[in-house]
Amino acid sequence: MARYTGADCRLCRREGCKLYLKGDKCNSPKCTLLKKFAPPGIHGKGRKKASGYSIQLREKQKTKRIYGLSEKQMRMYYDKAASLRGITGENLLVLIERRLDNVVYRMGFAVSRDMARQMVAHGHFSVNGKNVDIPSYQVKANDIVAVRETKKDKPMWQAVKEIKNLSIGKWLEYDNTALSGKVLSLPERADIDLDIKEHLIVELYSK
Repeated sequence: MARYTGADCRLCRREGCKLYLKGDKCNSPKCTLLKKFAPPGIHGKGRKKASGYSIQLREKQKTKRIYGLSEKQMRMYYDKAASLRGITGENLLVLIERRLDNVVYRMGFAVSRDMARQMVAHGHFSVNGKNVDIPSYQVKANDIVAVRETKKDKPMWQAVKEIKNLSIGKWLEYDNTALSGKVLSLPERADIDLDIKEHLIVELYSK
C-alpha cells in the first residue's frame, strides 16, 4: 500500500484524537483538532452511531497512523504477536514500540515519528556501532542507538544537544551530550503511554 502523503491533521480529525504527527504543533494552540474536531468530508458532522466493526476498525487505523505503518506491516506484527506467548494485544504493541524509528523518536532525536523514520532511512544512526538504515529494525535489550560519527557535525544535532531532561520511558536511557541512547530492557504495556485499546485490534484481525 502506498504511503499517505496528504495533510497529517486530517488524520487526527478522522480519528477524533491527537495522533501527534506534527511535533510541537500538536501541543500548541495551532493544533487543527482544536478548531475542526469533526471528521473531514461533507458528511463528517452527520455520521451515524458507530457499529462494533467500525469501532474496531478505527482503533486499528488509529494505531497504524500513530506509528506510520502500512496495512501489510500491521498484519505482519499481528501474526507475529499471535505466535508469541502472552497476551496478543500487548505483544503487538511491544513489537511496534521496538521499531528503530519509534525508539529514535522516544529518545528525543526527532519531534515526530515521521521525522525519525526519515532520519533512520537517510543513514543517520547506528545500532551497536553498525550502521542501520531500516526504520522497522527491531531493537533488543542492551542495544546502543547513536548518531553516526560522520553525521554529528551537522547543525541539526547541535539543537538536539541543547535539549535537557527529556521525558523518556524507563526502558530507555539517553545521553544528549554524546547523542546516544541505550535500550535498558524491552518495553512493557505499562511503558506505552498511548490511548490504544489493543484488544479491539485483536478482535478485528481474529475474525
